Amino acid sequence: MTKLKWLFLIPIILLFLFILISFTKLTIYINYFHHNDDDDLKIELRAWFGLIKYKVKIPTIKVDDDSPSIEVEGEQNNKKKSINQISTDEVQNSIKNYKEILGHVLGMQTIVKKFLKKVSIKQFEWYSVIGVGDAAFTGMITGAIWAVKGSMIGVLSHFLRMKEVPKLIVTPDFNHSIAQTRITCMFQFRIGNAMLAGIKLIRFWKGGRPKLKSNSVFSSEKIKSV
Repeated sequence: MTKLKWLFLIPIILLFLFILISFTKLTIYINYFHHNDDDDLKIELRAWFGLIKYKVKIPTIKVDDDSPSIEVEGEQNNKKKSINQISTDEVQNSIKNYKEILGHVLGMQTIVKKFLKKVSIKQFEWYSVIGVGDAAFTGMITGAIWAVKGSMIGVLSHFLRMKEVPKLIVTPDFNHSIAQTRITCMFQFRIGNAMLAGIKLIRFWKGGRPKLKSNSVFSSEKIKSV
């Protein structure tokens, strides 16, 4: 009887945990700070009113102006010319490949967009201080930054649910050369919605892989040297 009892209780417990996790809201806090060449990024995940926390901290990144770079030089052989022999069948296959890939991407975008519509932005603050040492040029850059911020908020509000009015501030510094910004935001969504979107993407990718034609323009190896 005890074994039968556990065999009956285990599926119920697993089902309860699955439902509990599906309806659990995951909150993501993002704190990004940039000052001249230094960057600092902190991400924190919270669930169940803060009982479960996970923090990710990316250490300060500083750009070294004296760091070595790699230069790659190429040579062209002007003595020979390469001519690609392209047939009409290859052009038609390439067009079909473009349509297959485009349809696949659009299908994935539909799934992602439906998920993003269920993501809420609870908080969004973006403060910036900018200065280049010249008053007129600083004023121009300040106006451009305001335009960029407005455009980005428009994009976010289009794809996500904006629960609060974003706080945007751009402070010009007419006397110093400075570039400083801080972004603080909070996203929230149900784990079940993310799981459902992930399952849909996996099923869509496995069940509807684009069937590309191998003998297209890009796979052609028919090259003649003259």
